[in-house]
Amino acid sequence: MAITPTHTKRLLKRPEVREKTSLSDSELYRQIAVGSFPRPIRLTPNGRAVAWLESEVDAWIESRLAEREEVA
Repeated sequence: MAITPTHTKRLLKRPEVREKTSLSDSELYRQIAVGSFPRPIRLTPNGRAVAWLESEVDAWIESRLAEREEVA
């Protein structure tokens, strides 16, 4: 049975997430640990390969921008 998505969901690997957010690996995982950043999706059963939904990363960036505007 073929799955036909209604829209495309793009996955980002860690280097792309780091580039897009300017977060280091350690800060990225610190933010995940405290629930401030979206958790990655496991791409393999052992969990060694992970990726993030681009839409969730974009939403996180937008929330940082909104937070900045609230402070100003």
